[in-house]
Amino acid sequence: MRMIQTALPGVVVLEPAVFRDDRGWFAETFQEARFHAGLQALGLPVPRRFVQDNHSCSHAGVLRGLHYQMPPHAQGKLVRVVRGAVFDVAVDIRRGSPTFGRWAGAWLTAANQRQLWIPEGFAHGFVALEDDTHFLYKTTDVYAKAAERSLRWDDPALAITWPLPQGVSAPRVAPKDAAAPTLAQADLPPFEG
Repeated sequence: MRMIQTALPGVVVLEPAVFRDDRGWFAETFQEARFHAGLQALGLPVPRRFVQDNHSCSHAGVLRGLHYQMPPHAQGKLVRVVRGAVFDVAVDIRRGSPTFGRWAGAWLTAANQRQLWIPEGFAHGFVALEDDTHFLYKTTDVYAKAAERSLRWDDPALAITWPLPQGVSAPRVAPKDAAAPTLAQADLPPFEG
C-alpha cells in the first residue's frame, strides 16, 4: 500500500496494491500493522484502534458534511468508496493549528480504490458524483450524539470547491447540514500538536 501525504499534514491518501488476473482482482484494504507503519514512515502518529464501521449510500449530488465529533469522542476516519464516486474533503478545525481552516480534497472512486485517512481534529464531508454511491468508513470512536458537530459545507471562509455531477445545479444536503454554523461560529477542538 502506498501512502501519499496531502497538503494538510496528517491527512493521507492510501493506494492499495491491486492484483489482477483473468478472474478479476484482489486488494487488501486494511492491515493494521502496515497502516501504522505507513503513517510512522510519514512522521505521523499512530491513531487509536478502529471501533466502528459505517456504510452510506447516496444519490448523485448528495453532499454529506462537514461532520466531526468533539473530544472525548473525536473520530479519526479511514474512508473509501466501493461503488460509484465522491469528491472527499477534510478541513483542519483545530484552533491554533498552522493549517487551521484549510482543506484538502481527494477523488475516491470504486475504480481507483483509493482511501483517505482523516485524523481526529478534522471535519469531513463528501459529495456523491454518481447515483448509488456506496461509501464505507472506519472510525476510531463510536458515534456520540452529544459530541456531534458540523460546519457549513458552503462557508465562504473555507472556500471549498465542490464539483457537482452533470445536470446537478446545487448539492442536496440534510436540514441539519444546511443549518450548520460557519467556522467562525463553530464549537471547535483545540490544537494539541
